[in-house]
Amino acid sequence: MALLEVTDLHVNYGGIHALRGISFSVEEGQVVALIGANGAGKTTTLRAISGLLRPSQGTVRFKGKNITGKKAHLIVARGMSHAPEGRGIFANLSVAENLDVGAYLRTDRAAIARDREHALSLFPRLRERLKQEAGTLSGGEQQMLAIARALLARPKLLLLDEPSLGLAPQIVQRIFQIVKTIAAEGTTILLVEQNAHMALGVADVGHVLEVGTLVASGPAKQLAADDAIRKAYLGVH
Repeated sequence: MALLEVTDLHVNYGGIHALRGISFSVEEGQVVALIGANGAGKTTTLRAISGLLRPSQGTVRFKGKNITGKKAHLIVARGMSHAPEGRGIFANLSVAENLDVGAYLRTDRAAIARDREHALSLFPRLRERLKQEAGTLSGGEQQMLAIARALLARPKLLLLDEPSLGLAPQIVQRIFQIVKTIAAEGTTILLVEQNAHMALGVADVGHVLEVGTLVASGPAKQLAADDAIRKAYLGVH
């Protein structure tokens, strides 16, 4: 049984049919990448999975249970964490307080402290800035905080939405190294990313979205070697 199963998912925004019956699954231990142009429906897909949007049709199953349309905090409690596009940090709270928010549903204090320490070992810059207001961090540091905060929920499945957005190339490299480390430590990841080259470089499986429809799926290495996909999404001509 897959950890996550998305079946015939449709989402409407007013008169816009943003997702048009997409289906895919994520197996435990995998990194799965959703790639596609701006407006393809990638962020909408994650938001519908994590309970931030209500699908108009279709089902989302997580750990075998139907979670379609459930409230976001109930989905987090089941073991799914979402680091959203635009980071979504609490700008007026300190870095430490943002990390505390990530663990708000947990009561296992000793384990939270261990997980917090581990997150800070992944992101040493955050350790130096624990008392700093999150809104004063650089874009790269805010992205690191968004991922670290999501990890504090100890997710079985981590949804990452555009982690490289607006960041300098060397920071993007660092973020993706950390994504690899998180995956190697056993967290399953569903990654939405416009930088298709980086996404397919860390993923096991990839799916290509175009205007709300899945148009290609397969092993990430295979997609990265496909001429049509290389031309459309990897900047290779």
